[in-house]
Amino acid sequence: MNPDDLQAEYERLKAENTQLRGQVQEYEQRLTEAREQIAELQRQLFGPKADRLTPEQQEQVNQLAKDLEAEAACPDAASDRVLAEEEPKSKDKHRRARGVRHPLPIHLETETLVLEPELTRCNCCGEMPHRIGEVVTEEVDMVPAKLIRRRTVRPKYACGCGDAGVVIAPLPPRLIPQSKLGLGLAVYITLVRFDDHLSFYRLEQQFQERHGVPIPRQQMVQWVEKIAFWLQPIYNAMWAAMLPGGYLQVDETPVKVLAPEVKGKAARGYLWFYAVPGGDVILVFNRSRGLGAIQDRLKGFKGTIQTDAYDVYESLANNQPGIKRNGCLAHVRRRFYAALRQNFSQAVWFIAQIRLLYRIEDEIRALPPAERKAIRQERAPTIWKALKDKAEELKPSLLPKSTIGDAISYFLNDYDALLGYLDDGRFEIDNNLIENSIRPTAVGRRRRLFIGHPDAGWRSAVIYSILVSCRRRGINPDEYLTDVLGRLPAMKSNQIASLLPGVWKPSLIDSC
Repeated sequence: MNPDDLQAEYERLKAENTQLRGQVQEYEQRLTEAREQIAELQRQLFGPKADRLTPEQQEQVNQLAKDLEAEAACPDAASDRVLAEEEPKSKDKHRRARGVRHPLPIHLETETLVLEPELTRCNCCGEMPHRIGEVVTEEVDMVPAKLIRRRTVRPKYACGCGDAGVVIAPLPPRLIPQSKLGLGLAVYITLVRFDDHLSFYRLEQQFQERHGVPIPRQQMVQWVEKIAFWLQPIYNAMWAAMLPGGYLQVDETPVKVLAPEVKGKAARGYLWFYAVPGGDVILVFNRSRGLGAIQDRLKGFKGTIQTDAYDVYESLANNQPGIKRNGCLAHVRRRFYAALRQNFSQAVWFIAQIRLLYRIEDEIRALPPAERKAIRQERAPTIWKALKDKAEELKPSLLPKSTIGDAISYFLNDYDALLGYLDDGRFEIDNNLIENSIRPTAVGRRRRLFIGHPDAGWRSAVIYSILVSCRRRGINPDEYLTDVLGRLPAMKSNQIASLLPGVWKPSLIDSC
């Protein structure tokens, strides 16, 4: 073989070697990304659900956050002084606080049992002992729930001559006329199903086994539908009251429903959440997670929605005039926590900076909106700029699909939306409040297979909306439903506004 052929063969082998090395590097990169994804999925499946770090990682974040705070407060001073001030606290943080005994609530019905000892005359003076005091022992007990049969008797009266007709008292308005459903049972079934997340099948068993009363679950389903029908005007009035505020937090979560096309098969639907921070929460059931679902609901809405970076929300803001989207910093923070769990040390700095932003929010939480806005705009922009500069500096050197690369890409892509909360003191820095509202439905999703037929999704949305809104305002759902369902059958449509959770007051009869 002549030298030219050898040179050509060498060049070919060299090029092939370079190509193979590139493929090996690509496969190693993909293998690393796959291992990270597997580790993250295993953590989500078997590990703690909260964004918890190892003690070493948490110490790194705490130390860096202290250093950053010290530099912001006094650039020329060393961080040793700050650490020295914090040191006594760190020594005591592991001491377990002694539990405090809480007195029993005074509103509980009290049953007193007096135990008298056997008294005998004194051996010395022959007199009977006198009472000099008492020892009181308290405990909390429970009277089991019971089903009762309530009979309403309406005597009929008529004159002997027969000309005056028959006189009988009118029957009070009822939730379901011609039904055996009493008010207390209606409230109990609603709360056990949607607040305690027990299935109708288990309820049917309880009524039969514990009370000896057969109540078929099909009957309970029909009753719940009627209860949701009564509550729907309140649900609609809550939504109408939320829209003029011009600020909604929005999120969605999947739920299983029975597929109408295939008997016995479960399909996927979605509960969409719309909420005003600290106010009411509205749930809407839809078979779709697409743009049409939220577009139909927010038709005519003008203002700001706060969401995660799901592209449907961005499409809505781009296609519907008058709607602006704010981002959620909590979603960014979770991605950096995931990167730190994968031992990407760059995430420590980002988590520490994000912690500074949240500390600003903690300090101003109780202030009026105007003051919150002023303090944010004074202190937060420099932190945000530092975050962006650092992210842009690191991005070219990171694998795009690694956890740290994903976190930085997510942050930079949503950066403008994340800054939106600086424009108005009413706005929140994240969507955590509405995500907390999703938890009751998530618990129910784990405890039952599905919410029923898709056509029944609306009733779950209505009842969940009422219960979650009551919880947000510190209202006992049992007291609220008992009062409201007792009044609704006799009320007119123009009186519904007085029953909204934000303005509701118990009726005088119940409060006496």
